[in-house]
Amino acid sequence: MSPRDGYWKTDEKGRAVISIDEPKKTRAMIIVPKIRNNICLNAHPLGCAAQVKAQINYIKAQDRIKGPKRVLVIGASNGYGLAARIVSTISSGASTIGVGYERPGTESRTGTAGWYNIESFKKEAEQEGRKAWNINGDAFSKQVKSEVSDIIKEHLGAVDLMIYSIAAPRRIDAETGEIYSSVIKPIGEKYTSKTVDFLSGEVRETTAEAATEEEIAHTVKVMGGEDWGLWVKTLQKDALLAENFITVAFSYIGPTFTNAIYRHGTIGRAKTHLEESAAEINKLLTPLGGRSIISVNKALVTRASAVIPAVPLYISLLYKVMKAKKLHEGCIHQMYRLYHDYLFTGGAVRTDHKGRIRLDDWEMREDVQEEVARLWEIVTTENVSMLSDIDGFREEFLRHHGFGMPGVDYGKDIQPDIF
Repeated sequence: MSPRDGYWKTDEKGRAVISIDEPKKTRAMIIVPKIRNNICLNAHPLGCAAQVKAQINYIKAQDRIKGPKRVLVIGASNGYGLAARIVSTISSGASTIGVGYERPGTESRTGTAGWYNIESFKKEAEQEGRKAWNINGDAFSKQVKSEVSDIIKEHLGAVDLMIYSIAAPRRIDAETGEIYSSVIKPIGEKYTSKTVDFLSGEVRETTAEAATEEEIAHTVKVMGGEDWGLWVKTLQKDALLAENFITVAFSYIGPTFTNAIYRHGTIGRAKTHLEESAAEINKLLTPLGGRSIISVNKALVTRASAVIPAVPLYISLLYKVMKAKKLHEGCIHQMYRLYHDYLFTGGAVRTDHKGRIRLDDWEMREDVQEEVARLWEIVTTENVSMLSDIDGFREEFLRHHGFGMPGVDYGKDIQPDIF
């Protein structure tokens, strides 16, 4: 933060302090990442805008898709949800509504990365001549569902596609007011495995205690398919679903050596519930000729994956292997492939024997998994930089928060409430 004449002054030790004699103004500041316990506590507005723009530029370079024109994305501020919204708008020419629950920037504090993402996206979409509405609020609440319904009624008439991409730490039940909190824990017995501190590069052993029955139930309540179904029911009740409406929710399976903490753990139990909910939602959509689909996606760096035991190490090894085989994809590549190769081909949607789209097909290739498993056995603190792509993990983690983006001057003072 640089002293400014008339606004800043120095104390007796030469330190810059705010002048109490000056009127309150929005502070401009140099924003650097603040990371605690592998969680980034801030974000860079221009860096977030740059990573949104980079995804848009990627989609502009691809073939156009004859896809949906009226799209609702629940969980639109980061990762797969944000990428799906970009593909819908740029490749398919859709008007979109994006729901996120983010903290805006203030005069003295940065907002969340998701806040800057959705605001940057809206600006870019409007420059492309596309309608975009951002709803910043609790997607589990009746109020947000009602607000979204009103926008659809007034501006769109109905929606063709709804993406459900919620990754939430808690949920307040809209009927009872009860608070449920999700946890990432094994079920049955504690789990001990290798992991890596992606900042320091230390490979060490970590242990996660087994979840209680209450924690399992809470995680399913937050991350399962109940709210997905409630969104469909809400929109259907108000006749806001178009003929041949499609809704997609995202899941993950992963390798055998993370099963205990993921697929067989609390989050996996929630994903199983999500997948089972697709069948119930399909029954609701039959009169419209509609369909609910689960897309099983690839492992990627997210804010959550950075703190799940074993997962940072697995992803670092996976990135190394997949990049060497030229198979690596980020969120935007996966979402383009979802739309282009599966959802809007003009033909039947290709699925596995359980009716799921498998966007993790390249990750789960036998040759990929065999090599990752081999590296897993021999990786240590001393060789992790050589055997894994930990640098790529770290870079992607920071870019999720707007840091390390090419072309951004990180030495420049920025107003945190720029959007």
